[in-house]
Amino acid sequence: MKEMNPGHIKKPFNKRAFIANGMFFSGILLPFSGYMNHKLQSETITGSRHFWMAVHDMAAILFTISVIIHIYYNWNSLVKYIKKSRNITISKEAIAAFFIILIIVGLFSTHALH
Repeated sequence: MKEMNPGHIKKPFNKRAFIANGMFFSGILLPFSGYMNHKLQSETITGSRHFWMAVHDMAAILFTISVIIHIYYNWNSLVKYIKKSRNITISKEAIAAFFIILIIVGLFSTHALH
């Protein structure tokens, strides 16, 4: 059988890229499945609710495992970044965004306390 691209060198499987993509895709599932769980929370355990609970749980497990492996693969880069960032100050925009998000999430979530 002839090779389609004779000058093409086959790349090995990139574990870092695989882990980063796994982290991304499982992370994308979390808010959507969390929303569906929130929407279906008043129902008894139906097939639909059980499905979304399972999706959310497995996405969370895969995301957590991917994050841990990602940190392991990129440990040296992370340490260098942290050492370098000691000289970087936190911007007023970052502080403002943090507090605005904290206030919005706090106000929105207080409905659960009534």
